[in-house]
Amino acid sequence: MAVTSVAVVSVPVSDQERAKQFYVGALGLELARDDRSIPGMRWVQVRPPGGGTALTLVTWFETMPAGSLRSLVLRVTDLQGLYAALSARGVAFDGPPTRQPWGLETVMRDPDGNGIVLQQA
Repeated sequence: MAVTSVAVVSVPVSDQERAKQFYVGALGLELARDDRSIPGMRWVQVRPPGGGTALTLVTWFETMPAGSLRSLVLRVTDLQGLYAALSARGVAFDGPPTRQPWGLETVMRDPDGNGIVLQQA
C-alpha cells in the first residue's frame, strides 16, 4: 500500500461564491464541482485545467477559520506575467516575485487572506 497522489486540499473561506470567482476568474482554475448533494453543505471544488489536485473551498471546519491556510504552493508557467495581471486586478501580494534556489516565487493572498505561494521552477 502506498500513497499515489494528493486528491483534495481544503481551503478555508468565508464566502464560497466570492472564493469561487477568485480561484476561477482571477487564477484561471476550472470549476470541477459546485453542488449541494450533501444536506446543509455546498461542495465547491476547483482544480488546474485538465486535472490535478482539487481545492475544495470550505466553510464548515471550525478548526480551519477562513484565511488560516498558509503555504499552499501552486506551480505556474509565467510568474512575472501572472503577477502583473493579478496585481492589475487588485490581488494582494506579500511582495514581487523573487529568485529562490528552487525557482521564482511570490506569495499572494486570496480574498480571505489565505497565503498562496505562486512558484515557477
